[in-house]
Amino acid sequence: MSAGFDYDLVIIGAGVGGHGAALHAISCGLKTAIIEAADMGGTCVNRGCIPSKALLAASGKVRELRNAHHLKSLGIQIGNVEFERQAIADHANNLVSKIQGDLTNSLKRLGVDIIQGWGKVAGTQKVTIVTDQSEKTITAQNIILSPGSVPFVPPGIEVDGKTVFTSDQGVKLETLPQWVAIIGSGYIGLEFSDVYSALGCEITLIEALDELMPGFDRDIAKLAERVLINPRDIETKVGIYAKKVIPGSPVIIELADFETKEDLEVLEVDACLVATGRVPATQNLGLESVNVELDRRNFIPVNDNMAVLSAGEVIPYLWAIGDATGKMMLAHAASAQGIIAVENIMGRQRIVDYRSIPAAAFTHPEVSYVGLTEAAAETLGLTEGFEIATSKSYFKGNSKALAEKDTDGMTKVIYRKDTGEVLGVHIFGPHASDLIHEAAAAVANRQSIHSLAYLVHAHPTLSEVIDEAYKRALVS
Repeated sequence: MSAGFDYDLVIIGAGVGGHGAALHAISCGLKTAIIEAADMGGTCVNRGCIPSKALLAASGKVRELRNAHHLKSLGIQIGNVEFERQAIADHANNLVSKIQGDLTNSLKRLGVDIIQGWGKVAGTQKVTIVTDQSEKTITAQNIILSPGSVPFVPPGIEVDGKTVFTSDQGVKLETLPQWVAIIGSGYIGLEFSDVYSALGCEITLIEALDELMPGFDRDIAKLAERVLINPRDIETKVGIYAKKVIPGSPVIIELADFETKEDLEVLEVDACLVATGRVPATQNLGLESVNVELDRRNFIPVNDNMAVLSAGEVIPYLWAIGDATGKMMLAHAASAQGIIAVENIMGRQRIVDYRSIPAAAFTHPEVSYVGLTEAAAETLGLTEGFEIATSKSYFKGNSKALAEKDTDGMTKVIYRKDTGEVLGVHIFGPHASDLIHEAAAAVANRQSIHSLAYLVHAHPTLSEVIDEAYKRALVS
């Protein structure tokens, strides 16, 4: 493909999305280079998914082993359970090093050229790589932008990386503050509250919106609140925002009512984690050289084929994937987008089915979902003229969960009344992040409860909670 070009494909950004795109490009026979200015693996490997799961795994074991009541019910008695903070932090750091090395080696082994430096578009089918020592321009038949995202820090919050910090610093677990405020109750806030509470910290969870866990289905969020927050050493403040946060010892947090902006109180805590979401890292990418303007939230505009748009029109040979597109800020979504972009580069028309991409929070128990929430499904039904229904089943009635005495949780299925098509599935309970993929396949294939209810699941397994929900939908 690359007659007259240095490469068939150049990818800017070596996170999970860029990595997935590069692997697929090589399998398609494309001469490929990937440019990375910082750490190979991007946010997920270095500051997100990977280290946070290591912390959750270790802290989850501490929580489990310290639950004397649960263990005694199984006939087990354990003495004093101790842990070393630095050893847990080392586990996370070592895992990062291993995954980063594996990712880099997989690219090298397959013949992807890895170029260190800042990559930016320098015109149609041109990329400039800038380092401290040099600047050079290469050409490519196609270019994929995968610059990722960075933590969002709201106005009024000062981050020093030590006493006030984002998830970027939090995953290093350099300290265990006695009292830590967590601003935001989405995925990041929930997972860090799980880690910190398991390791003995007191937590104040601050959520600006009027409900905890915004974005999650309401039934799941209410149950998760009863299990993940209420019994633990976690104080919640809802409908309240951090107007000002000043680092130090103590950290000073000025709180105000989110609606009225009225000052409420001042907290003095040992540390503050800012978990208020992420924003695209889309500055200095050279997009002006091809007349592309970012949208109002600084995302790169793309169509469903992942082609970059300018005023609604496709920019030839330029693609974008991952967090920087604002479609679905998840590592596996970025990887899926990368594969779809390469497929379209190869002339095979494909689009991303966002509804079928699952998501999970790796708390104890876990939360996962795929497809629409009940509220979103109702809105879609009003628009397209159909009614929805829901079906629920509970881990309390599941034989495997009962055997393990781990029965907190439920599965909720949302479907169309007329056709039975599954629109969304939400799970809160043990191994929810693994269980959701059966439902993701059902959503991807637009399957109906009328066929799903007759599938056979191994007994006794946790997967039967999904089976039961499908069967209950059939008779409701």
